[in-house]
Amino acid sequence: MKIVIKNAWILTMNERMEQFPKGYMITDGEKILETGAMDSLPDDITFDECIDAKGAILLPGMVNTHTHIGMIPFRSLGDDYPDRLRRFLFPLENECMNERLAYTSAKYAIAEMQLAGVTTFFDMYYFEQQLAEAAEEMQSRGILAETVIDSVTVDVPKPMGGLQYAQTFMPKWQGKRRIQASVAPHAPYSNTIEVLQQADALSQTYDVPWMMHVSEMDFEMKKFRDEYNQTPIEFLEEIGVLSPRLVAAHCIHLSDHDIELLKKYDVKVAHCIGANTKSAKGVARVRDLLSAGIAVGLGTDGPSSGNTLDLFSQMRLFANFHKTYLQDRSAFPAEEIVKLATCGGAAVLGLEKQIGSIEAGKQADFILVETDSVNMYPIFDPYSALVYSANASNVRDVFIAGKQVVAGKKLVDFDEVQLRSELAEAMEQCQFKTKALNAMKE
Repeated sequence: MKIVIKNAWILTMNERMEQFPKGYMITDGEKILETGAMDSLPDDITFDECIDAKGAILLPGMVNTHTHIGMIPFRSLGDDYPDRLRRFLFPLENECMNERLAYTSAKYAIAEMQLAGVTTFFDMYYFEQQLAEAAEEMQSRGILAETVIDSVTVDVPKPMGGLQYAQTFMPKWQGKRRIQASVAPHAPYSNTIEVLQQADALSQTYDVPWMMHVSEMDFEMKKFRDEYNQTPIEFLEEIGVLSPRLVAAHCIHLSDHDIELLKKYDVKVAHCIGANTKSAKGVARVRDLLSAGIAVGLGTDGPSSGNTLDLFSQMRLFANFHKTYLQDRSAFPAEEIVKLATCGGAAVLGLEKQIGSIEAGKQADFILVETDSVNMYPIFDPYSALVYSANASNVRDVFIAGKQVVAGKKLVDFDEVQLRSELAEAMEQCQFKTKALNAMKE
């Protein structure tokens, strides 16, 4: 099916950062065929559908490089408590989380992302088989990774049993068009050396990225300094698991040597500015990472940590925090920040040859951001408009692999009210809200 989108302000996000203020794009099935200025659109072209963008900004679908989509039920729970992870999250997770709750949470989370223009995500949670099925149903693009941690979890009966789960889970999704399955050790401090090495080997066997929280916590940094006289990054190098397949989430506390190692092994970084600053953990050295040539993308973390799953909020927070941290208003022009949300994220996930830019031959993952709303006028610089003016509600249309999943700010194949109702029912069945409120009183 050939589709023509015309009269769009196209931001290609290609290497030359070309843009067409009044442009067109043609897709054929899953892929982009061509793009250019409207005055070069052939008069005799035939197509099955023509979409008039009416001046909307067309750009690649956004890439959320780190999240936990099963955590929707925890949103707004104990946000201002200093020990919310151990006081609320872990106990309620162990008591309430099950396959159905994880699945309905995943569908709701994916709906939120799609409505906000996120077409690809890298998830790390439990019950990842159910979460992958949810992503497949929602026709999203994603990497779903089973968590491995040194404790009994909601979906495995023994510590670090997530590794065996992943060994069964990963082959089931080999060769799928949009979904990849992977493994995600929680952190260097919550797994054994052998498990970390086995996770790395699994990633190599199935040729998929794998993920881990790294250099995120103060206690983590102290533990490795006291026990090994190393940073977590130095420790991971010593045990031989740094590689281009590793996506290191957070990386808040990095030394100069850490950055050298990340560059040496081509490790990718998922930067979660919203969750990091909300939890008062710090601001990562992203300018130094990018200057070293390290791939960095934006992530939201889970909806229990960063609360939202859209990258518009992350782009705004990124600009404000990093400019303040560096005391430099000119740091990170808006164009660079949009790159982090699109082609940068694609590179982090190893998908830069498939997505992340508007180029012939790539997957037709793209979004249209309307410019009619009161907050979107006037526009002198489309990148500035996206970073400083726009929000998720300005996303009008979303396509993934050529399939339209959002049209006119509504999901095409799913009903938001129904998804919310299904999630509420799953939460009610396990008495989630009652148990959460009781935990708040203790």
